[in-house]
Amino acid sequence: MSAPELIALIIALALLFDFVNGFHDAANSIATVVATRVLKPGQAVGMAASFNFFAALLLGTGVAATVGEGFVNMKVVTPYVILAGLLGAIIWNISTWFVGLPISSSHALIGGYAGAAVAKAGFSGLIAGKWFSTLAFIVLAPVIGLLLGYVLMIAVYWTFRNSTPTQMDRWFRHLQIASASLLSCAHGTNDAQKTMGIITALLVAGGFQRSFHVPDWVILASSCAMALGTLSGGWRVVHTMGARLTRLKPRSGFCAETGAALSILFATWLKLPVSTTHAVAGAIAGVGSVQRVRAVRWNVASSIVIAWILTIPAAGLVAGVTFVILRLIIPNA
Repeated sequence: MSAPELIALIIALALLFDFVNGFHDAANSIATVVATRVLKPGQAVGMAASFNFFAALLLGTGVAATVGEGFVNMKVVTPYVILAGLLGAIIWNISTWFVGLPISSSHALIGGYAGAAVAKAGFSGLIAGKWFSTLAFIVLAPVIGLLLGYVLMIAVYWTFRNSTPTQMDRWFRHLQIASASLLSCAHGTNDAQKTMGIITALLVAGGFQRSFHVPDWVILASSCAMALGTLSGGWRVVHTMGARLTRLKPRSGFCAETGAALSILFATWLKLPVSTTHAVAGAIAGVGSVQRVRAVRWNVASSIVIAWILTIPAAGLVAGVTFVILRLIIPNA
């Protein structure tokens, strides 16, 4: 296989990852609006795909630069390192989707990329870069989402203290469409950039670009892939996020979506890749705990947290093994 053909194959695989990311993480931006029955599943997915696309296309590429050159030493990056990293992320993503467990596609990609680099060059293949702040946001994103969801829920109850629950939900059935749209925008602008960063790193490693800047066609292709993935759904994870974690009403769905969106947009402003899954799960737990702490199914939440902790090392391990196999087949990988 010639070098251009290899690059084209890896780009296709990166876009496949973005597609998988879309159907895996579609649950994050639509689970609450579907669980509250404000929108039908098809309507919710179509709305999310549209906002994913336009947000990814229009709201900058700071996160892409962080993913592409903020974790791994670009001197050790080859097309085969990126290939192994993508395979590790995709395998872990599909495995967790199959059992209905919401994990972070972002951290699967970062873990896979890092694991392949370590397999090639040892830990010298990593740089300090954005590791500390990104790992910190594994904890901070759900905590920020939880606190914002909790505070917003309290504010809603105080503002509508003279209204009945039925009157409140009549308002929030409309407002929740706006909050779900905001969450889809946040998801699109942060998550699609990760694939943009990987493809751009590939173009630099393959000698097609001298410096790291994201081409317009990469932005467009990544945006389309994520939107198409979102359109394909992700109903196993929707059930976990929208029904198993806690029971939601339109008012609590609005607060969860708004809290999660603000948490993600804050991380995007810092140019950090963050997990939409983490932020949404935290926000849902926050609004659920306003009613009573036992309203949140903490056994489900603990399973999700375990998956979060395992994602980076698990995807890294799969990617590392994949790189070793590639090197056995192709010695100069």
